[in-house]
Amino acid sequence: MKRLLYSFVVLLLLAGCQGADSNDKKENLVENKTNENEGESMFTIDNYTNTITNNLELNSEMLIQKLTEIRSLKIYSEVELLDFSAFMEPTRYELSIVMYSMDKEANEVFYEGDDPKMFAGSMNVLQEIVYYQESTDQMDKFLEFYEQNDEEIVIAEQETVKKWFLDCWEKANGQDFKLPSYLSFHDEYKSYDLKNNKWISEDEMWSY
Repeated sequence: MKRLLYSFVVLLLLAGCQGADSNDKKENLVENKTNENEGESMFTIDNYTNTITNNLELNSEMLIQKLTEIRSLKIYSEVELLDFSAFMEPTRYELSIVMYSMDKEANEVFYEGDDPKMFAGSMNVLQEIVYYQESTDQMDKFLEFYEQNDEEIVIAEQETVKKWFLDCWEKANGQDFKLPSYLSFHDEYKSYDLKNNKWISEDEMWSY
């Protein structure tokens, strides 16, 4: 009788251990699936643009300082507007901004006089700052996400850069610029009017 009771107890213990192992496996499986889902959901336009914003803000002081310097330039009288052109390099995730002095006919204006303090032409405002980085092991998934949402992402990228630039512009007292000033994106047909705080078409930029 004692032997039967002992065998029964052993069977109960073994069953309990197997149940515990099964529960542990289920918990691990749930955890793995959760991690996989989190990995997939991390690629959203909001997360992407938030990362861009954080990276751009690391360069805010540099941009504010440069805009402040530009505001104090002695600009050639034939210059009729300033065009801050943003160049975004999607393969390297780098942003550059160049300022061009222009006339109303969309021609760049140059100064060939003798005054060394007179400015006309172009000026590098920011050179190749990195606005996004992705780990190598996630790059394929990120590129797939980018290709699937490329039109929305380009718009979101430009809006993010515009907001950051405008914030720095205001902190550099950009409204004190005497000339009409615009932020444009290379190969795009729109510009942001920094004086009137609105997007305009390329044609409107030259028709004032």
